[in-house]
Amino acid sequence: MLQEFVVEALELATQVEDNLLALESQPGSHDILNAVFRAFHTIKGGAGFMNLPSVVAACHLTENLFDALRTGAAPVTQHAIDVSLEASGFVADQLAALSGGASPDQLREMPAALEQALTQAIKGVAEAPAPAQAPAPVAAAPAAVESPAPVAEGGIDWLAYYQALLPAAQLAAAADLPPAAEPVVAQPAAPEPPEPDRRGVPDRRSGRDDRRGEPVPAQEGQPQAVAGKEDSLRVRADKLDALLEVAGESVQAANQAGALFEKLMLFKQEDEAGPLMSALAETLQRAARYTSELQRATLATRMQPVGRLFQRFPRLVRELSRDLGKQVELVIEGAETEVDRVVVDSLYDPLVHMLRNSLDHGVESAEKRLAAGKSEKAKISLRAWQEAGSVVIEVADDGAGMDPARLRNKALATGLIGEHAAASDDEALQLVFLPGLSTKDQASSVSGRGVGMDVVKTTVEKHRGTIRIDSTLGQGTCFSIRLPIELSIVPTMLVSAGEVLVGMPMSAVERVIELPDELMSVGGAPVFRDQGRPMPVRSLAGVLGYERREERLGIVVASASKPYILGVCAVEGTADLVIKPLAAVHARGIAGTARSAEGSLVLILDVAFLMSGGR
Repeated sequence: MLQEFVVEALELATQVEDNLLALESQPGSHDILNAVFRAFHTIKGGAGFMNLPSVVAACHLTENLFDALRTGAAPVTQHAIDVSLEASGFVADQLAALSGGASPDQLREMPAALEQALTQAIKGVAEAPAPAQAPAPVAAAPAAVESPAPVAEGGIDWLAYYQALLPAAQLAAAADLPPAAEPVVAQPAAPEPPEPDRRGVPDRRSGRDDRRGEPVPAQEGQPQAVAGKEDSLRVRADKLDALLEVAGESVQAANQAGALFEKLMLFKQEDEAGPLMSALAETLQRAARYTSELQRATLATRMQPVGRLFQRFPRLVRELSRDLGKQVELVIEGAETEVDRVVVDSLYDPLVHMLRNSLDHGVESAEKRLAAGKSEKAKISLRAWQEAGSVVIEVADDGAGMDPARLRNKALATGLIGEHAAASDDEALQLVFLPGLSTKDQASSVSGRGVGMDVVKTTVEKHRGTIRIDSTLGQGTCFSIRLPIELSIVPTMLVSAGEVLVGMPMSAVERVIELPDELMSVGGAPVFRDQGRPMPVRSLAGVLGYERREERLGIVVASASKPYILGVCAVEGTADLVIKPLAAVHARGIAGTARSAEGSLVLILDVAFLMSGGR
């Protein structure tokens, strides 16, 4: 039950942060003020039930503050928003610790500085002139829980929990008092405490009982909530992964059965066997169709909108731009774009590095922007969309842009490249991904150590993706990440490397060429001129450590830094394979294994290995 509360409370904490950031631009929005108040109120009620005093204290103080803000007793100020963001961050940290396995008694207490800041904010609110009209009755709800109540056996304050869930009017009705009565808590025996074995709490505001997903009957004088059935269900991620693995195996089994049937049809059939073979063919086709639909439906359960990832960045940009003394607006588009949850979980750190670099390196100060004829406030856009079976995530700014010559000179000075490397501007821009390269002379707490963009490239290539840079001096920079929508199914080209069947991800394959009997030699290494470009030729079998055989075909690998050719014995075709990562052993250049339609074992090459030149 604790973990269920943590998951739901974390969602509320995320919503609180989004609403607080929106409140900066819409300080007069009563909808936002009420939403923040309700979220803290709900978290406080559940935290009281779970005996989490530090979370209750932080939520209670912030709830009191927003009660005054929403009733007009005090204006919405930047200080109030800052303190509330700090409180929501503390609550989120506490919940994250619980989600990570910490027990409630291991949680730290609310910092004295935060408590003091909230208390001072509330005192300031109390001294503000009250509005002419009396506050709404619901505003009395926080006051009802200020009086301490005895804690029942087991350490749970049932009375406080009960009161935290009900508006003032319902508390008054439960105590058999008129709604205008002040001392709602004066008769603690009136409300009947819940039983300790309750598995959930009814949300009176939404009209839904989390215990059974059934509507809660509305009280007299309260608006009737719109009834609706549950359209979502929480399932552990490992269960979905297991289901996807079974679905993938079912597809592979159906494909193998189809391949065996085709071989069986090559044999002569007797008269009585003909109808049976026709029925078998129809059954196999139906099985293949249903297993494919099962796999697609299972894959859909792993898809999540990138908005779940994007919503974590407005606060990051807000606080970092304030620390740097810059005015920056973050524009988010395409938050509804769906991608595999593994991609969503793994892209947080790369996007953080890219945003920090845009803020620190790309965006100029207000003075420089005005001198360049730009607006004082810079713009950073974070966009996502689907395109041809891939998802594209773009981080762009309208800052100073990147200087290819400066990058090239910096890499030469630090010994990261040779004299003749990175001849073109596109190649020079790719130098930003070299570990240890930074254009800043002195490292700061934000950037300058030359490790962030290296992490970006490594993570993107790990998920069979590519990254592109477009930059214009004085106008800005755009980073485009392209990733496959599905990670568990790999479109591959099947090739023979010696006696081994190998699958090359199609994202790394540019085209197939025929190699001559003899290759040119440059510096003792074989080279083939393709479309006017000299490219090194490497044996795939030799790279993987297998016995080399005659290789008359070459695969042009679309490496971002420098294309090259991998020699193979034969190309067996293409297939969409379900990859299984290698967990127990580490094989150089191998990302995982799969089964072909004939049942043969296929070694799937690592995209990052291919992109790095097969070294």
